[in-house]
Amino acid sequence: MENVYYARIEALRALMRENGWDMVILTGSDPHASEYPALRWKQVEWLTGFTGEAGDVVVTADHAGLWTDTRYFIQANKQLEGTGAVLHKMRVPEQVPIPQWIASLQMDEPVIAVDGLCQTVSAVGELRAAVPSAVIVPVPDLLSALWEDRPAIPSTPIITLGEDLTGESREARLSWLRKWLIRQGADAILLTALDQIAWLLNVRGQDIDYNPFVISYLLVTMDEANWYVQKDAFEDPDSETADSFRELQADGVTLCDYSDIHFALSSLRDSGVDRICIDESGLNYALWTALENGPEVLSVESPVSLRKALKNSTEIDGMREAHLEDGLVMEQFLYWVQQHAGSVNEWEAARYLGSLRAKVPGYRGDSFETISAYGPSAALPHYSTPSEGSALLEARGLYLCDSGGQYLFGTTDITRTVPMGPCTALEREDYTLVMKCHIDLAMAVFPKGTCGPHLDILAREPMWRYKRNFGHGTGHGVGFFLGVHEGPHEFRQNFNSIPFEAGFVVTDEPGIYREGMHGVRHENVLLCRSLGDNEFGSWLGFEPLTLCHYDTSCLELSLLTEDERNWLNAYNEKVYRILSPRLPEEVATWLHEKTRPV
Repeated sequence: MENVYYARIEALRALMRENGWDMVILTGSDPHASEYPALRWKQVEWLTGFTGEAGDVVVTADHAGLWTDTRYFIQANKQLEGTGAVLHKMRVPEQVPIPQWIASLQMDEPVIAVDGLCQTVSAVGELRAAVPSAVIVPVPDLLSALWEDRPAIPSTPIITLGEDLTGESREARLSWLRKWLIRQGADAILLTALDQIAWLLNVRGQDIDYNPFVISYLLVTMDEANWYVQKDAFEDPDSETADSFRELQADGVTLCDYSDIHFALSSLRDSGVDRICIDESGLNYALWTALENGPEVLSVESPVSLRKALKNSTEIDGMREAHLEDGLVMEQFLYWVQQHAGSVNEWEAARYLGSLRAKVPGYRGDSFETISAYGPSAALPHYSTPSEGSALLEARGLYLCDSGGQYLFGTTDITRTVPMGPCTALEREDYTLVMKCHIDLAMAVFPKGTCGPHLDILAREPMWRYKRNFGHGTGHGVGFFLGVHEGPHEFRQNFNSIPFEAGFVVTDEPGIYREGMHGVRHENVLLCRSLGDNEFGSWLGFEPLTLCHYDTSCLELSLLTEDERNWLNAYNEKVYRILSPRLPEEVATWLHEKTRPV
């Protein structure tokens, strides 16, 4: 029987022949350069069957390739079987990115079709630089000719958040942005990133799974804030969305139809805009073409990204509350898991965890799909737990659960790897090495101006001494009731020049993965905070926001230093002290045993 994805790739090749295209490039993103796209824009998944969060595809007359990173190598090889597509590995020393791979073909003036809505200006620029002779054809919604039941652009209910939750009004945030425009000598800025728009306007929606975003664009001038948004849900004047729209209009935000953004950009000069700021890393190529004959374009990094990452005191208080509530959920969940070893599977465990979070007042869904992975399943860093045929949680070995919640007052992300019973010597050693890496980063004290890559080595060096490593980043920013992944700061080996500042929230999640055997990851969310000043400068460090114990029964204590043991004992004592008064008696008693000093 012919593989459905093989047939789709062949249908795309037929479309290429009809239009005279030598190749097609499709991204796993959307018109807003989102990490997690809505169903309408999951083009890579529709074409190839690959369900990972990061993947781009190139199709030529005789080759179909998927480019993805180390998190998805095992998954990609399995999902591409029978499709005719092959894996191209990224984030490895021998990587060949798409532009360089196309250049290596040495084609004379290749005609390259891209989905103009989902290909960023910066990506097209890299392609032009690598293949100067290429003829690039932007085709918005390229796959629509083949994808007969393609989902529509979503339009879900919209809410606004008050200053009591966010710590700052939308008027104040718009005023700050306009002052920034004055300093740039610009008349306007176009925001395309959904998390930035949600933060600036204090709005939240449900247009993308796990992300409280509203699919939209925002054009801010010195006098106007025009929000280009799907207005389907505005038809009921008594709806919460209608109330939210009225609030926005009262604060000077003009509602415009989402599809009108192209016309608005092409006619900017007529409205008195002579210079506009755009962020090429997130602007899609179709919108760029609408600006070609318009005002002068200033290419900038959006200032909203960094401003959003610096949490104010109200947001920090909310994040503390979110992690307190989430910690209570996690302790009850881990107690339940150990009580049911040998009788529940990965899927059932994930559903139970979700049911516990759903009882928390202010819960607004999970922050990403729960990774519930036992034994060999945990060797896939982004394992997708199947509803049928998932592994039984046996009373031995390691179980990894990576999950998080969206609450009105914050976003959480936590990974706990727990021993279900006796563990092998290798499992114990890997478990301990990852714990060392996690603790060494959490204990960091560093001068202001230090960047993520400088700190990343703290979470790798203990593992490197044993000639082990992990392929993903060590940590990412976390939003305030926004995306569980946000920038611009991160812990990663790749160079990132953004220095850490007090108020940043970031994950600490090193890991080890052994295909066919087991995976280990320990993750807390950390708050970067000031440690004071002296004659040597200003000093920063981290405070864990996550409240959930680390199981010490699997540790090889000889591998831990005294400082690492002291940190672990102090952290577990804090977890017990804060959470136990609010836990059911049997869970509190169990937690007391789990947090005894080592």
